Amino acid sequence: MKQIVLASSSPRRSALLRQIGMTFEVVPPDVDESRFSFDDDPPGTVERLALEKARSTARRVDARGRLVLGADTVVLFEGQVLGKPVDADDAFSMLGRLTGRTHRVLTGFALLEPETTRSVTAHEWTTVYMRDCTHQDIRAYVDTGEPLDKAGSYGANALGAGLITRVEGCFYNVIGLPLSRLLIALETFDGAAAGRRTE
Repeated sequence: MKQIVLASSSPRRSALLRQIGMTFEVVPPDVDESRFSFDDDPPGTVERLALEKARSTARRVDARGRLVLGADTVVLFEGQVLGKPVDADDAFSMLGRLTGRTHRVLTGFALLEPETTRSVTAHEWTTVYMRDCTHQDIRAYVDTGEPLDKAGSYGANALGAGLITRVEGCFYNVIGLPLSRLLIALETFDGAAAGRRTE
């Protein structure tokens, strides 16, 4: 399997790749995410944004013989996309809306082979059930600073785990990468490339 260039500065995505034994280099992309609207087609948008991140990184690094992996994760609640909070008050407001309720997490990813420009994109949904927290619970969590760089204002793999009662679907998707789907995509990508070389 080819080595990976990870087009993401997320330490959580790096930890997930290390967890499954991947060898990779981190080269963050330079993409203006505000240009992308999630209103009409959230799955298509996360895939397009993930691919744009991969392309951005591919332009900034020598990725010959490697694949570039881009990803984007959003939280959807009552038809609205909840991104990263702008500040602690925004995080408190988001968590106040999510507490005791159910929401969905959507992650899109893209694999890009810069040498051929061949790419594959995919996405994964996970349903998250949040426990009913008091205002004091939420304030104490926000005061840790953990929510401030996370979509939906919580980290499922850290202190925010205490806010979640259960998930339906891939748990790793909530953290930032649907690992099983990614591995399948990598195997399919490599298999298709190997098949083409033998023609």
